[in-house]
Amino acid sequence: MRYEGMVYRPPSEARSFILQVTIGCAHNDCTFCTMYKEKQFRIRKMDEIRADIEEVYSVYGDNIRRIFLADGDALVIPTVQLKEILRLLRARFPSAERITSYGAPHDVLRKSPEELRELQEEGLEMVYMGLESGDNEVLRRIRKGATAEEIIEAGIKLKTAGIQASVTLISGLGGRERLKEHAIASAKAITAMKPHYVGFLTLMVEEPAPIVEEIRSGRMELLTPEEVVDEMELFLSNVDSEGTVFRANHASNYMLLKGNLNEDIPAMIQQIEDIRNRNGFRKERWRAL
Repeated sequence: MRYEGMVYRPPSEARSFILQVTIGCAHNDCTFCTMYKEKQFRIRKMDEIRADIEEVYSVYGDNIRRIFLADGDALVIPTVQLKEILRLLRARFPSAERITSYGAPHDVLRKSPEELRELQEEGLEMVYMGLESGDNEVLRRIRKGATAEEIIEAGIKLKTAGIQASVTLISGLGGRERLKEHAIASAKAITAMKPHYVGFLTLMVEEPAPIVEEIRSGRMELLTPEEVVDEMELFLSNVDSEGTVFRANHASNYMLLKGNLNEDIPAMIQQIEDIRNRNGFRKERWRAL
């Protein structure tokens, strides 16, 4: 395998065959993110992709359970080429349970409904998409490059095509100033999308993310663990997305929550109260991206 630079994947893809079909992220402007700053974006050549598939097949045969298309936004690839990649993967690994990728909202919106259905038919089962926040002011500040309405539209478009959507939010991204707006608007966005999965990370800042300077200058105040808990409770009290699998068990989080919306919301709110009462937050030194 010829990986270029640091390769990232969702936590649920820990045991997947990670195939780099793009290098970096086409947008690569979000102020909180450091993932692809050292990379110059490009779509990999098909001969390189074929060679990687053949190398993995020569070692593992048809014993690959899951496949993840990296780097940041595989859906930026023209549909014809992406369908060819999916066909190659299904031909070599017919027993694979699923093929997934990251997908930027605008890349989803650029695909026609017919193109997305074709990708689903070729084996693309799920797309991980960052909502980050349902609050348009927060999205503007972090330079997401998409509005909440556009991201909602992209999530619904994936679902209509039969592709599962796994949507990510980031606790604390609105800072202390927009804690309430971030929580409630995010709940409204998930309510509108009703994705298959929703996952929460908690904001962690590290160089060279541009958001570091906002914090140093005082333009943004980070939330305390107690405020992150308050924000999560506010989100859960306002969301209505029956059947969505909910996870807030990432290594960055101050608390671990999981359940299904809406049925497990009362139990998760009670768990939040228990964590608050016993000061049971994850230690700062144990948090990680």
